Parts: sequence; C-alpha cells; structure tokens
Amino acid sequence: MNISHRQVEIFRAVMQGGSLVAAAVALHTSQPTLSRDLALLEQRLGYRLFDRRAGSRLRPTAAALQLYEVVTQHYRGLGEVQAAARALARQDAGRLRVATLPALAHALLPAALATLTPCPALTITPLESPQLEREMAEQGHDLAVAEQRGPVSGCRVEALPTLAEVAVLPAGHALLAKTQLVPADFSAQDFISLADDDPYRAAIDAAFEQAGVTRALRLQTASSVAVCALVAQGLGIAIVNPLTALASAGPRLHWRPLSWRIPYELVLLRPLQRASARAADALAEALRAQVHEMSRLLGEPGPGMRER
Repeated sequence: MNISHRQVEIFRAVMQGGSLVAAAVALHTSQPTLSRDLALLEQRLGYRLFDRRAGSRLRPTAAALQLYEVVTQHYRGLGEVQAAARALARQDAGRLRVATLPALAHALLPAALATLTPCPALTITPLESPQLEREMAEQGHDLAVAEQRGPVSGCRVEALPTLAEVAVLPAGHALLAKTQLVPADFSAQDFISLADDDPYRAAIDAAFEQAGVTRALRLQTASSVAVCALVAQGLGIAIVNPLTALASAGPRLHWRPLSWRIPYELVLLRPLQRASARAADALAEALRAQVHEMSRLLGEPGPGMRER
C-alpha cells in the first residue's frame, strides 16, 4: 500500500479543486495524466476515493474525506516548519546570538559593543560554566566569551590576552595608600570570598595559605559582581577578576594590583558548524581590542592609576 508524495499531492489537489481539470491546472499537468495517477493510487490503496460523475466532477467517498483530514494536518505541519525555517533565516541574517559568563556580560561585552558603529542586533545570554561550553558544543550561539577551561567540542578556541586578578577595596580604606598589595596586607582583614567551588577561590586561598596569612572570612558569593557590591558597602575587601574590578570601580570602590600573579584567562569560542557572520567577526575584534585596553589600564601602577 506504499504511496508516493506525488500521489498525495495529486489527491490533495483534486480534493481542493473538486475536479481533475482544476487539479491539472494547479499542478501544471494534463487531465489524462492525473486521471491515470489517481486510478493507480486507488489501486494501491485497495478502495475508491471518488465516485465519478458526468463530466470532470468527482465526489469524494467517506474514506477520502477521512484521508484528506490527515493530509491537511500533514501540510499544515509542513507549513509551520517552512515558516519556522524562514524566521530562523531572518534571525540568523540580522541578529547575533552571543553567550558569555554573567560577569563578562557586565564587565566586558557592553564596553566592546560601545565601540561598534552601528551596534549590531544581538541577543546576549549569560550562562555559567559548564552550561556555556555545552551549548556552544551544540552550536547554539554565534560567539561566546568564557574563562579558559580547555578545548570545547565543535568550537574554535582563541585565547585572549592573559590578565591578572586584582584586589578591590572600599573608599577610605587604609590599604589604598599602597600602590601594590602583598599577602601580609590581608592579615586579619574582613575578606569577601568567591564560592567554595570557584577555581579562582582555590588559587586565592592557596596563596594565603602558602604565605601563612589568616583572613577573616565571613561573606562569600558565587558572583564577582556581588563581591564588588559588598566591598563598595564597606563589608570587607576582596580579590576578583580585573574586568569586573574595572567595570565596578568608582567613588565607592577602588582596585589595586597584587604583588603576586593569579592569571585570569579568557577565550573566544566560535562554533565550527555555524556560518561565520560579519557582525560576529566585528564583535570578536572589538572584544580583543577591549581586553588589550584593559590590560593596558591594569599595567599602570602608582597612586594615580586609572580607574573607572
């Protein structure tokens, strides 16, 4: 009883047109050809679809009416697929999908986008690791900015300039008199930590343990932005990534470099199976330039160091 898509198409055209003549016009073929194909379809099905009347008019049987409901649902579903495909094509042509760690959505992407004229249409999706890497492996975004975690399946990984973690302090803090902080400066200080499972938390704790320095650990949070907000309220001092420190710095929050280096590594992720959009290339270049600029700012020591 196998029937072809062409036979289904013929059946639908006859049902819609009500006659072989109308169906032949719709399908750009001849009436004798359709009559022969329709008879073959009925033969394969083993039952009649139409009662023939005088002229070219056809009266559908009860079986034909039931079959037509199924065919109509099929074409309606196909139409929805086609509409979705067209919508995706318009979206891909005009809007970028960018994934980033939440801290970078605050501290890096806005500054990079501000340098682009005009600013591209895009959707920014903050994602924590490893969900970010998982969605990029599934080719779900045009571009992503992540912290270095190793290779990502299905992606090209480009390392950005390596930066270094910095200290953040509230306005008026005594340690702001120093141009660079050493581990001993943190002794007995109220210290706001990152979450227990954060890799940078591990590196920070290890440095103080090695130096034999004990801090007052009362507050901790998984968000570097939240860390800076807590510091700005005078609840302690902290060590965070330099991008968040620069973006958060102002009258109530200041940063200082450390005498030891805790590397902060970023990467750009580009999916291998998505077409590279010109706007994605432009944004990638803007992100590179922004990290270079922040690297320059972080390398300026002294009491007059630039903050923003």
